[in-house]
Amino acid sequence: MAYSVGLALYNMAARRDARPPDGRPMRPAGRLVWLHAPTADSRPGMAELARRLVDEDGIGVLLTSPDPAPLRGVVVQEAPPDAPAEVREFLNYWSPEVILCAEGELRPSLLHEANSRKLPVLMVEARQPHLMPDRDGWYPGLLRSTLAGFRALHMVDPAAARAFRKAGADPDRLKVTGKLEKTPLVLPYLEAERASLAGLLSGRPVWLAMSVPQIEEEAVITAHRHALALSHRLLLILVPEDLNRAAALAQRLETREGWQVARRSLEQEPDPTVEVFIPDQPGEIGLWYRLAPVTFLGGSLMGQGCHVNPMEAASTGSAIIFGPRTGRFGSAYAGLGSALAARMVASTSDLSMGLSDLLSPDRAARQAHAAWEVVSDGAEVTADLLVTIRQIMDGPP
Repeated sequence: MAYSVGLALYNMAARRDARPPDGRPMRPAGRLVWLHAPTADSRPGMAELARRLVDEDGIGVLLTSPDPAPLRGVVVQEAPPDAPAEVREFLNYWSPEVILCAEGELRPSLLHEANSRKLPVLMVEARQPHLMPDRDGWYPGLLRSTLAGFRALHMVDPAAARAFRKAGADPDRLKVTGKLEKTPLVLPYLEAERASLAGLLSGRPVWLAMSVPQIEEEAVITAHRHALALSHRLLLILVPEDLNRAAALAQRLETREGWQVARRSLEQEPDPTVEVFIPDQPGEIGLWYRLAPVTFLGGSLMGQGCHVNPMEAASTGSAIIFGPRTGRFGSAYAGLGSALAARMVASTSDLSMGLSDLLSPDRAARQAHAAWEVVSDGAEVTADLLVTIRQIMDGPP
């Protein structure tokens, strides 16, 4: 009784103007799995799972995510509003055989409708049970009954399992499995260009300051000045957040610091006399990560928050330095930090010390290796989940 009242109140709270997304893509023919990644944190793991389903099983995959970035062979769109009519229309159109939801976001209307259709729903990479941010509130019996609608609940760690048990989840349906494998973020680059620049930089220590906003330029300049006193051949590859600032930044460094500066757009090269190289052309991020053993990710120290995914640097073998303002990649930074795979700094002086410390090749290599292990973690979890999905779809032997 409490559940029915809670669900009724929840549905009444739905936005009255809720409508399915415009421009719904065409459904692929055949069998289909629906993967729901509610935030940027869970999208990489779900994207890798989608890739495996498409490549290995030839199954159609719908990925709902706030990130519209396309995935090869996968239909990507926004999730429907969690309201009865919209959910019914969505399920009627896509007709998935299995639904997987990530992180712990609960959609009571979806679970109610899926259960009425005997449609299996799994929770994966679960951290904390919660209603959607714009639907939060108190609805009697709703949380416990919604959790009962999942066939299985896969937790990232024991703390998540405790949180779900406290919310009323059946302990027999809980399983601590860990995180899903993330799709490696392979950024494009030209190997011939990398080899040429690597030859030019041979033997020189190099660090990269990526996507640096104007407010953090002074901190990067100070750190480089400090590190140059310890390693006079050190090269800074400085990528400004606003590439239009390259000319003014180069002039400032040459005039005030007396440094030799080269700019990519002027076809200048980081020859042995150059102390700062400014790549001011778009589309070459993967190249710079591969040339720098150490990377500071801009926006995280004094900016509005880092908008660079740290897994990009981790995937290419660069040791990472970052500040406390991690932006929308907080979970990724937390995972790297807990694995000692990235170094957090809180001030300009911390950045200088952190950089100087990581100029030791052995220390940078250890941290970069730890970062790669974080990137490649979860392969077994994803493989086991694929087996579960196949068993559900194929039915009992």
